[in-house]
Amino acid sequence: MDYKSNRVVITGIGMISPLGLDANTTWTGLVNGKSGIDYVTQFDARSLDTKFGGEIKGFDPNNYMSSKDARRADRFAQLAVAASKEALEQSRLEINNGNEKNIGVIIGSGIGGLTTLYEQMAVLKEKGPDRVSPFLVPMMIGDMAAGQVSIALGAKGPALCTTSACASGADAIGAAYELIKHGEIKAMIAGGSESIMNEIGFAGFNALRALSTRNDNPQTASRPFDMERDGFVIGEGAGVLVLENLEYAIERGANILAEILSYGACADAYHITQPREDAEGATSAMKIALDKAGLQTTDIDYINAHGTSTPLNDKTETKAIKKAFGDYALKVPVSSTKSMTGHLIGAAGAVEAAICVFVILNGIIPPTINYSISDPDCDLDYVPNTARKASVTNALSNSFGFGGHNSTLIISKYNAERN
Repeated sequence: MDYKSNRVVITGIGMISPLGLDANTTWTGLVNGKSGIDYVTQFDARSLDTKFGGEIKGFDPNNYMSSKDARRADRFAQLAVAASKEALEQSRLEINNGNEKNIGVIIGSGIGGLTTLYEQMAVLKEKGPDRVSPFLVPMMIGDMAAGQVSIALGAKGPALCTTSACASGADAIGAAYELIKHGEIKAMIAGGSESIMNEIGFAGFNALRALSTRNDNPQTASRPFDMERDGFVIGEGAGVLVLENLEYAIERGANILAEILSYGACADAYHITQPREDAEGATSAMKIALDKAGLQTTDIDYINAHGTSTPLNDKTETKAIKKAFGDYALKVPVSSTKSMTGHLIGAAGAVEAAICVFVILNGIIPPTINYSISDPDCDLDYVPNTARKASVTNALSNSFGFGGHNSTLIISKYNAERN
């Protein structure tokens, strides 16, 4: 099959986030500028420098899995199953004996079952090796979200995990896109999931001085591009898209939500945690995506920024957008939805890709909340504090990760006449 003839469309969305237990509730929270950040309740954070995060409230895995399966799955895998089932239900894609080998799964996770590992380390220390759970390994390993989704849905195509830190979810969607684009598979369930709401996760990022310590007012702690930003906020969540070959989607009468035009990825080859000062890698990822999509910079109507609320990331991403977009960088709306969800780590890129679909469908750009003091190094249009109506045909979503990973997705309004 000719590479360029295979168009990849989105037919289903699943999201679970600190703003809600489904995609529509999450979207409503975003356009209303609602913060999902609060003091943590899943563990005792009193001894930590950061005592707040983006927790998912009211999640019951038994609503999506049998109680037996739920007990044998870390929370990150439970969230992935929940989001995948929502996405599959919206897509109305039935997986059966006729197509099960032509439907695959890629779920990214930057860290995997850290909570299970942390809890079982305590068991080992306090009670000895004989008391360690036989499910430690299958609950801990990062690929198990993909494995659990494949089992739950009966998808027998490739079942893979991308692990590229905070770019994991975006890379999962990008890899799934490429498999369909190259004619290897008809449909993919792709996205990311993460849940590291535990003491070791928070302590580790505190040790890196990466987290906000604005403990007096958690709702204002995630403030991307603001002069007084002091670090990111850990969140948990999952985002999953159903991607399909256009011909297959049309053949089965699917409702097409949007189209993925391209995926650009590259490495900084520079530092394990810091972005390049010249923003070369982030700039290249955007340029690769634009080139592969056959678009000019002026064709992009919205950028969902990685926008972590850390001093280095926001400054460097702003520089990268300027280098990639030239004069148009000052005109294109840019927002960071992490201001409301917190940083969902390996799930971030997938949730933000899903948000871009909602932006295209609804003609509304979510704001960057908590933006109050401008930074001379961050001088773009960040859609401050209030959502904005806009006609968006092409949206670009950035994801960057520790290790120097740079990933960009371009998502477009579906046009049957597109060449």
